[in-house]
Amino acid sequence: MDVNERDLTQWLSDTELVVCVGAGGVGKTTTAASVALRAAVMGRRVMVLTIDPARRLANSLGLSEFGNEARRIDLSAMPEVKGELWAMMLDSRSTFDGLIDRIAPSEEARQRILDNHIYRHMANTFAGSQDYMATETLYDIVRSGAYDMVVLDTPPVKNALDFLESPGRLINFLDERVLGWFLQPYDASRVFGQRLMLGTSAVVFRLLGYVFGRDFLDDLAEFFQDFQGLYAGFVERHDAVVKLFRSPSTQFVTVCAPSESSLDVAVFFQQELAERGLPRGGVVVNQVHACEGTDHDARRVLADAVARLDGDVEPRALARVLARLGMAHRRLRALAEAESTMTERVREAAKDGGFYQEVPRLDGNVHDLEALHAVGEHLFKPARVL
Repeated sequence: MDVNERDLTQWLSDTELVVCVGAGGVGKTTTAASVALRAAVMGRRVMVLTIDPARRLANSLGLSEFGNEARRIDLSAMPEVKGELWAMMLDSRSTFDGLIDRIAPSEEARQRILDNHIYRHMANTFAGSQDYMATETLYDIVRSGAYDMVVLDTPPVKNALDFLESPGRLINFLDERVLGWFLQPYDASRVFGQRLMLGTSAVVFRLLGYVFGRDFLDDLAEFFQDFQGLYAGFVERHDAVVKLFRSPSTQFVTVCAPSESSLDVAVFFQQELAERGLPRGGVVVNQVHACEGTDHDARRVLADAVARLDGDVEPRALARVLARLGMAHRRLRALAEAESTMTERVREAAKDGGFYQEVPRLDGNVHDLEALHAVGEHLFKPARVL
């Protein structure tokens, strides 16, 4: 193996958490599943946590449906597999309710929060934030110790910062200063609806009462009272997630395709990961057009085949076919060179950030375990060191 190449088998053996990041539609889910399958082949017990996978990928893993419960993938058709592969799809709503279950100080407080109308609305809002829920589910799975390795397929994001900032989103929302402002008017001698009518923020609460009614104020007061006791738990959990992301056994893998928009996101992720001190495992460029050879003269390249056709094919027809083959090769070569030029900037951004690997565009979709294994063969060949 060349000194500038890296054996990714050893990299996979040393890694306990792989986080695949990047734009949507670049093969991120397929990459995550291929990494997980290769680790299972090596004998590891692996969980791949995916976010709303395409139906063909669900079928490729042998599952008719995904849910918030871990499902073991049937790998009996692959005798070379020495480990286990498990899969789970994120259920955002149950994830958030489960978080409240774990950090509520008492059963009474837990039930009050779950029944509170303000909480229900906030839970629906956060349940739609799949990047935040992904970090919460990931933390629980890793902490359980049930798997040797966990692979997270992060959700497509409109803003590339969403996933990296998601661990702190809830504690920012529930900042103690914010809670203090809402709880400042509290007066234990009055009923809930009157408690919020006192203090420096009385005008705001009076307006809320006029618009939404007294019941809304009761729910709001109860919500902030109960969540005040949860703030420390959210902070502790946030710190634990950040520590997990910065662990030497965690590797962020940036996945992209050779297109301008995808590479923009990949470069951005490389820069942000470096600035935040998060471990950069490497870059995977999917759907690359591979082209071997630089000779565009089809007659010379295919000399043996052409010789066998002499006398059987009309010369002008053969010449037209060979000319078209040469033209197609020139176009493919030009496309491959253009992609190499485009990907240079992500290689530059990823310097000292692990490996660089290209996976060629394959015929057909990834629709079964055999196809996932084929992707893995390309993914885990010796990779360039950045």
